[in-house]
Amino acid sequence: MAHFDTLKGWLSWQESSHPLTIDLGLERVATVYAALNPAGVKPLTITVAGTNGKGSCIAYLEAIYRAQGYRVGAYTSPHILKYNERIKIDGLPVSDATICQAFERIENVRDCTSLSYFEFGTLAALDIFSHANLDVQLLEVGLGGRLDAVNIIEPDATIISSIGIDHVAWLGETRESIAYEKAGIFRESVPAIVGDPSPPNALMQVADAKNAYFYAIGKDFGYTKQQNGWQWFAGEKQINQLPEPALKGEHQYRNASAVILATVLLADKLPVSEQSIRQGVQNVQLPGRFQLLEGDIPVLLDVGHNPEAVRTLVEYLSQNFPNRRIHAIFSMMRDKDIDEVLRIMNPVVYDWFFAPLSNIRAATEALMREIFSQHAMDNVSFGYTGFADAFASAKKQAGKGDLLLVFGSFFLVSDCLAEFQ
Repeated sequence: MAHFDTLKGWLSWQESSHPLTIDLGLERVATVYAALNPAGVKPLTITVAGTNGKGSCIAYLEAIYRAQGYRVGAYTSPHILKYNERIKIDGLPVSDATICQAFERIENVRDCTSLSYFEFGTLAALDIFSHANLDVQLLEVGLGGRLDAVNIIEPDATIISSIGIDHVAWLGETRESIAYEKAGIFRESVPAIVGDPSPPNALMQVADAKNAYFYAIGKDFGYTKQQNGWQWFAGEKQINQLPEPALKGEHQYRNASAVILATVLLADKLPVSEQSIRQGVQNVQLPGRFQLLEGDIPVLLDVGHNPEAVRTLVEYLSQNFPNRRIHAIFSMMRDKDIDEVLRIMNPVVYDWFFAPLSNIRAATEALMREIFSQHAMDNVSFGYTGFADAFASAKKQAGKGDLLLVFGSFFLVSDCLAEFQ
């Protein structure tokens, strides 16, 4: 039986104790959870899946419910600066000691069951939340949905924010196959809310098969822009003059609309006022999503790392930073669709600065040189030791009116925020 006195010790051991980094399946984690929480007691639960937008939906839910005065637990991944960010209660990351105590309890009951790094973290969040006297817990799916560890919990409402091509080795190569996996979070007689404006047929098919209550944006609910704010509506229910979402980009209206519907549908269990919805939408915060750092030369941070996310990024840049020279400090994981990301982004980027990452999954400089060469792109600089070096070089090339863009990976944005802090 393992035991460590520090969070770093626990996490280092977990990273190497399981043979697979990703090991989809529910049997092992469900067995340990049943031993950890034999009564199965849980607070009201909203589970959120999707290719992009999961973190934003969780952030909106957290902000709205906290504005109403509820005690809220939020589990998300990955983190940006500290592991503790994954498990928050009332907007604050829990302490190292709290997480270590949860790991200790998991270790005491897991017997010989092997758990992955993500499964340990999910169980720790659920265990911590079960002891925290919460009104609601918000659970972000890490990968897929059907076989993700989060899916051992029976939700009271589910949201799928969007469906795009990502994690093809585990979820399939088409939107339909990926949608089928993500729809695994749907449950009988439970709201299944979809914020994707072009939902794959698989979502409706799975919802029908499970007798879930299916709600699609643009059909069952939606939004319209108004002269002063925007309107949310679902059937005869509507909320007028909502403030512009604090998270930027057109897609955030879709995310916020899906979240508002969830709070309305759960109002018999957890009432929320229109004022709390307005306050949550206006005050929500989420690092690394179109996050602008003001300065002589502004810096825009975005964790987008797949084609769907960067298409949204291009749209945002075109609308908000037209005719600006954009200097991109860039890096990605090698298992991502780097080719397609470069194809989408290159028309709006003036020059590129490759920032190598220490993560073992990260694309190497040699690989990136090859990919940029295949795209016949020669406006690229290499040879940097890390983010700080690449950023300094990009800043030297930037002039008044330009924009520095840091994007392509959670890990790169983490390096950036760590440097600025």
